[in-house]
Amino acid sequence: MADEDPNQQEHDGTPSQMPPLEAEARGYTLFRVLDREFTIKVSKRRWAVVLVFSCYSMCNAFQWIHYAAINNIFMYFYGVSSFAIDWLSMCYMLTYTPLLLPVAWLLEKFGLRTISLAGSALNCLGAWVKVGSLQPHLFPVTVLGQVICSMAQVFILGMPSRIASVWFGDDEVSTACSTAVLGNQLGIALGFLVPAVSAPNIDDPDELAYHISIIFYITAGVATLLFILVLIVFKEKPKHSPSRTQCLSYAFVSPDASFLSSIIPVFKNQNFVLLFISYGLNAGAFYALCTLLNRMVIFHYTGEGMIVGRIGLTITVAGMLGTVISGIWLDRTKTYKETTMVLYIMTLVGMVGYTGTLNLGYLWIVYITAGIIGFSITGYLTLGFEFAVELTYPESEVVSSGLLNVSAQVFGIIFTISQGQIMDNYGTVPGNIFLCVFLTLGAVLTAFIKADLRRQRLLKIFREIEVIGG
Repeated sequence: MADEDPNQQEHDGTPSQMPPLEAEARGYTLFRVLDREFTIKVSKRRWAVVLVFSCYSMCNAFQWIHYAAINNIFMYFYGVSSFAIDWLSMCYMLTYTPLLLPVAWLLEKFGLRTISLAGSALNCLGAWVKVGSLQPHLFPVTVLGQVICSMAQVFILGMPSRIASVWFGDDEVSTACSTAVLGNQLGIALGFLVPAVSAPNIDDPDELAYHISIIFYITAGVATLLFILVLIVFKEKPKHSPSRTQCLSYAFVSPDASFLSSIIPVFKNQNFVLLFISYGLNAGAFYALCTLLNRMVIFHYTGEGMIVGRIGLTITVAGMLGTVISGIWLDRTKTYKETTMVLYIMTLVGMVGYTGTLNLGYLWIVYITAGIIGFSITGYLTLGFEFAVELTYPESEVVSSGLLNVSAQVFGIIFTISQGQIMDNYGTVPGNIFLCVFLTLGAVLTAFIKADLRRQRLLKIFREIEVIGG
């Protein structure tokens, strides 16, 4: 798949040597900043890159939630507690923080292609290890497979904003980021739906092992195919910078800058610190809700395992819609602060409605409130990445995204364990009220964030200079 104009070699590989009108006709834009001249041209490969990434992110997210989706069935099959099954989801959150710095170093040292290959390879390996855990006494093997998949997540979770900025134009980055995140949401949707359909609640361990094996083998096969696609499709970066903001990053960011050295200046940014906390509260509530959904629904609708899959599907399909709409909206309006505030309030309203209606027996109301939560909370996850990039520019997207994910994982573990204990001792309503309280705190903190859009401001200045310069 070609990245460059095949006729470019007639000009010694330098579009700047072409007459301006010819360069423009061939899709090139020349951009000068400081004493450097950049050639801007979006690559035809960019959509293939983001779609392949989205697919293996989907596969990894599926493996995160497919145990929790049928928590009661895996409890019976392996003969373990519900808390043990919860940890199969929480291990994703636990491994992220200690592995973030090593993965960031690998990204700086070896680049985007290596990180993508490592993430898809670990995801594939973890899926095949799980295939070897299809006996009730092999729970440690399925734990090992899930830990490997959780390691893969560290190579995946912070990449959407990085891929969007490296491969896409200025007016495409939010849409591209939302597309990259979309795969993760689709994986969660399938993770709720497929196990609920494929693994019935039966007492025969051999028959149950057969149904679980179908899930594990298909997952491993898909993960293998996606690893091969990453080998074929992924490149380190396009030949030319796709946007002015990327050119500005190359011009202003020191090549010696590291993840570790960027953390201190980022945390001196008060607006980012507020976003760091509020994002963690929002995403942590989402992780807890997904992990404990089976337990809280089964508590009120005994024996109705399919309802868990449907509610989970409602949350994630509505979330996919919210992700797409928020990405397109941001590309067109750049209203980061306002959109963040609206989505946060929607999440809080949806959570309050879900808390008050789950135990009433009116499932149609539960589906509506779950849809509101999904639309707003997962739309916010994409928005948070892009908002953080704006607030911390020109620091690397990997730094801001990585730190937001650390906050999400830490709050996710705290909320999941705390809410689980509250539910066990006091019921589902107090457990959900617990999340509502912290979502309220997050909304208040969000209101204090100033929309200091550094990337947009700098881009506007250079566009004005270009206009004045003729």
